[in-house]
Amino acid sequence: MRRFGFLLRPGWVALVVVVGVFAYLAFTVLAPWQLGKNAETERRNALIEQSVEATPVAVSDVLSENGELHPDMEWRRVTLRGEYLPESEVVVRLRSAESSPAFEVLTPFKVDDATTVLVNRGYVITERGTEVPQFNPAPTGVVELEGRVRVPEGTLGREAIVGDDGITQVYSINLTEISAITGLELPQTYVQLAPEQPGGLGVIGLPQLSSGPFLSYGLQWIAFGIMAPLGLLYFARAELRERRRNKAPKEDSSPSSSEAPPVSPPTAEDRLASRYGKRR
Repeated sequence: MRRFGFLLRPGWVALVVVVGVFAYLAFTVLAPWQLGKNAETERRNALIEQSVEATPVAVSDVLSENGELHPDMEWRRVTLRGEYLPESEVVVRLRSAESSPAFEVLTPFKVDDATTVLVNRGYVITERGTEVPQFNPAPTGVVELEGRVRVPEGTLGREAIVGDDGITQVYSINLTEISAITGLELPQTYVQLAPEQPGGLGVIGLPQLSSGPFLSYGLQWIAFGIMAPLGLLYFARAELRERRRNKAPKEDSSPSSSEAPPVSPPTAEDRLASRYGKRR
C-alpha cells in the first residue's frame, strides 16, 4: 500500500473529498432535481392537452369536501355563475407580461351555491413597478364565467402591503394568505379566466407544451457524476506511473573492472621505430 501513500497528502486528500462531494450531489441532488422538473413539466403538458378536449364542468365538481383541488384536475376547464366581490380585490405584484412589469388582479367570486372562489382576471401592464395602474372594474350583477382551475402558489414569506390607492398588494397567489387578508373562506384553488370573459383583463396564456431542457440537464449531471471519479482515477494512475519511472535504477555508466583498458592508437614515432627496426 506504500505506493498509494501519495493519496494521503493534503492536496490529494482535498481533491478526493471535492470529487466525492461533487459526485454525491450530482447523483442525489442535481440530477433528481432536473429529472423531477422534467417529470413535472410532462405531467403539466399532459393535463393541459387533456383539458383542451374535455367539456367544461362546474367548479364545484372539481373540488373535494375540504375545498382542495385534486392535483390531476389542475388546468381543467370549469364554469362559474355568480357575482364578483370587488370590495375584497387584491393584486399580485412583481409579475411580468409582454416583456414589461405587470400586476395580476385577483377578485373573489361568489358562486350561486354560496362557495366563494378567487378569480384571476388577468394582468395589467405598469410603467412603474410599485404603482398599480388604472384597470377596468369587475362587472356587477350575476355573470357566467369560464376558466381553468389552478393550484395555489407557495408563500414567499413577505407580508402584503397597501398602496396609496388603497389596493392590497400580495407577492404570490397563496390562498391561505389571501383568505386572511380578505376575511373570506376560500378553497385551495383559484380560477384563471379564459379569453373574452366578463371582467377579464390581459389574458394569461397557457404554458408552451414543451418538455424543455430538464431531461438533458439531468442526464448531464449523471454523466458528470460518473466522469468525476473516473477522472480522479486517471490522474492517480498517471501520478503512480510517474513515481515508478522516477524510482527505476539508473544504468551505471562507469566501465567494469574486468574489462581491458582501452588501447591507445600508435604514434608516429612508434611506426618509424617499427619500420626501421625490421630493416636492421
